[in-house]
Amino acid sequence: MATLKELRDERLRKLEDLKALGINPYPADAHRTHDVEHVHAQFAELEGQEVSVVGRIVSIRKFGKIAFIVIKDDGASELQLVWRHNEAASADRAHSELLLADIALLDNGDFVEATGSVMRTQTGEESVEISRLRLLTKSLRPMPTKQDGFTNKEERLRRRYVDMNVNEDVRQRFVRRSKFWTFTRQYLNDHGFLEINIPVLEHTTGGADANPFVTHMDALDQDFYLRISHELPLKRLLGAGFEKVYDIGPRFRNENYSDEHLPEHVAMEWYWAYANWQDGLNFMTDMYRQVISQTFGTLKFTLNGFEVNLEKEWEQWDYVETIQNRYGLNPLDCTLEEVKQALADNKLEVAQTENKARGIDKLWKNIRKDVAGPIWLVNTPTFISPLSKTNPDRPDTVQRFQPVIAGTELGNGFSELNDPIDQLSRFVEQQAMREAGDNEAMMLDIDYIEMLEYGMPPACGWGFSERVFWIFEGVTAREGVPFPQLRYEVDEVTKTIYPELYPPKPAAESGAA
Repeated sequence: MATLKELRDERLRKLEDLKALGINPYPADAHRTHDVEHVHAQFAELEGQEVSVVGRIVSIRKFGKIAFIVIKDDGASELQLVWRHNEAASADRAHSELLLADIALLDNGDFVEATGSVMRTQTGEESVEISRLRLLTKSLRPMPTKQDGFTNKEERLRRRYVDMNVNEDVRQRFVRRSKFWTFTRQYLNDHGFLEINIPVLEHTTGGADANPFVTHMDALDQDFYLRISHELPLKRLLGAGFEKVYDIGPRFRNENYSDEHLPEHVAMEWYWAYANWQDGLNFMTDMYRQVISQTFGTLKFTLNGFEVNLEKEWEQWDYVETIQNRYGLNPLDCTLEEVKQALADNKLEVAQTENKARGIDKLWKNIRKDVAGPIWLVNTPTFISPLSKTNPDRPDTVQRFQPVIAGTELGNGFSELNDPIDQLSRFVEQQAMREAGDNEAMMLDIDYIEMLEYGMPPACGWGFSERVFWIFEGVTAREGVPFPQLRYEVDEVTKTIYPELYPPKPAAESGAA
């Protein structure tokens, strides 16, 4: 079997032969009247008419004076092109046109433009009979197929553009991902929210418990953080007089990879003036149903072994009662030592820098992993949620609501804290936790306190990440994004193809004796 380098060298030879014919293998223009799916969908109306179609060559078969080329464009369907020998045929080489006699210069993976009549073959296959064929792009590497065994997970993640060509289900995943955000945006717009993009670089970052990435801005000669949340800038917009705002975009958390977390991911947050947490809970119950139904065409799923039905009534679980019923521990008045003992008794990690908030959260997550849902977790202790407004009748808990589905939390919302004095005291407490070694505790943002002193109306806020999509899609985080971050490396085949860029190391450097 030929090596990749040998196959590439053969295609480079064909590239030179094409140029020798006066053909530009990479013209700037393409002309299409119909896409592949429309040819099939409108076949009855188009039969006998001339169309121009474009796409990547999937297969080539030649039998004497006739050839069959199958192409694929952006849709899921393929289209057969029928190319017959014609003694009178001519080709405009300057326009990158080919003749049937040139078919050996084409390969799977090349992009072409075909103009011809829509017809049905003797075997009944809907096709286009070529009258003119143009080369749009000459590919230098062969596109593998499923039969070639393109199954190595690491290679598929590194060359996702290949993975999406070979595996249609992977490509369709990202069609659904796009629709998920389209329907999310549409739902918010339909309910009067205004999308306002906010900065990614921040002097002080906050709105979540996460370790931030740090970068440096030369123009100001100051360090900046990549945002870990959209929250504080969006709430500044409420202080500026906007009533319904949201943003969809990336956020960055300098943490490890897991099946549910990536250091970079897309998230959405909205903030709604004059609404409270109950308004937000009802709004999001409906939003989940609509967005998920539009994206996946159903509200019933089997997810990680859980049977989930979003149509049913969502239960509400009290955070304090749930912890107390499971562990016999009241999170509101227990000590840190009691929390550590509960962690140890349940074979959960007890870190040296453990604090009460982190420990209680671990205990809750140990319960959460077995919850099918959908449920709303409510009445979270105040010390766990420093940006939430307290319950008037239970000031040691906050007006927070979190959905739990298939063993994981898929969002976070609460009545926003708008008391600047209360907020400052919570920031100071969080800053003390940072100084004690908790790198994920929130920073003190004095500018945000100043905004609150000017006045921010009562409001509800909500945020979720694309983890919602990953869970319902049934994939891990890395599989759920088109191009996940991986450790940078150049494979050995590429090094042999470009020796001028990657010259072989001397024997001593390579570790040879």
